[in-house]
Amino acid sequence: MTEKQKAKPVPVETLNFEQALKELEEIVARLEQGEVDLEDSIALYERGQALKAHCEKKLKAAEGRLEKIVLGASGPAGTEPMDAG
Repeated sequence: MTEKQKAKPVPVETLNFEQALKELEEIVARLEQGEVDLEDSIALYERGQALKAHCEKKLKAAEGRLEKIVLGASGPAGTEPMDAG
């Protein structure tokens, strides 16, 4: 294991969306390579799950903020769906 792999990971809650997504992508790539031993694979998978949940939470919060912007000062005339495509 390299020094980078042994370093204590940054708490997920402190990462912004982009940082969490980048780390999640790196984890997926490492797991897909299949060159990680079982214990490290489990730890990476657990970290990946935490990162995924964190990203989903950040996206949900952003969606809520966008809905408030769409509503604007005119009051609750309804919301428009966010185009995530």
